[in-house]
Amino acid sequence: MNTFPLGKRNVHRVGFGAMQLPGRGAFGPPRDRAEALAVVRRAVDLGVDHIDTAQYYGPDVANEILRSALYPYPANLAIVSKVGARRDDKGAWLPADKPEELRAGVLDNLRALGVDRLAAVNLRLHAKSAPEVLDAQLDAMVAMRDEGLIEGIGMSNVDAEQLRQALERTEIVCVQNPFNLVDQQSRPVLELCAQRGIAFVPFFPLGAAFGRDRVLGHPQVKAVAERLDATPAQVALAWVLAVAPNTLLIPGTASLPHLEQNLAAGRIELDGDARAALGIAGTT
Repeated sequence: MNTFPLGKRNVHRVGFGAMQLPGRGAFGPPRDRAEALAVVRRAVDLGVDHIDTAQYYGPDVANEILRSALYPYPANLAIVSKVGARRDDKGAWLPADKPEELRAGVLDNLRALGVDRLAAVNLRLHAKSAPEVLDAQLDAMVAMRDEGLIEGIGMSNVDAEQLRQALERTEIVCVQNPFNLVDQQSRPVLELCAQRGIAFVPFFPLGAAFGRDRVLGHPQVKAVAERLDATPAQVALAWVLAVAPNTLLIPGTASLPHLEQNLAAGRIELDGDARAALGIAGTT
């Protein structure tokens, strides 16, 4: 499994996302806590060295499971979290992106995970805001990096203009945006990341809940999967890896069989016929 830099670290291009460890909709306790713990441990046993999480997954559930399963953590494990959001008592996603809220979010992650520093923390944006608002958010992130609470600053749900603004102020080590075979609106951001050597970490690589059928039921995906003796999900994940060398995957699951299938996607080689069928053009 090849690697790509995530800030100061080189990580395998297929990692693990903790969003599905809590209950449905990343809210509430897990369906099966024992299996959730087993999934996390198995992921690391299989070579995963990049785990993506957030304190508001649950809330307070995903990080607790990670700590219970893995603490003390392997030295090579890059734990990446995100701040800028919170949940209400019904599970709705709400912004929590004022500078003081960003700091509180990072501190909450550190306490819950039992670590002194995170490999990276993504600043999650919710809507287009004035440039000075983003500048203030970035200042808070930079201060925490300089303090040693985080190694690198990432961004999530951003457009190319916002990423360029951030890059004028500081180094950005990763970007998390929605991206998959049928939703490529973030391709300009992906290409900018590729040019700057920034890891691009797509969420919804198999499509959001309302779009999974469009990805997994895509005729070309199904045809390629059958020819390569793979699942449609594995082909869709392999497609993301093949689009550009700087893409990192963090597929999430609370199922051991699905975990094994997801990680196996990193070993699938899409040949020329598969690339042509799926319309993979790549980036420069």
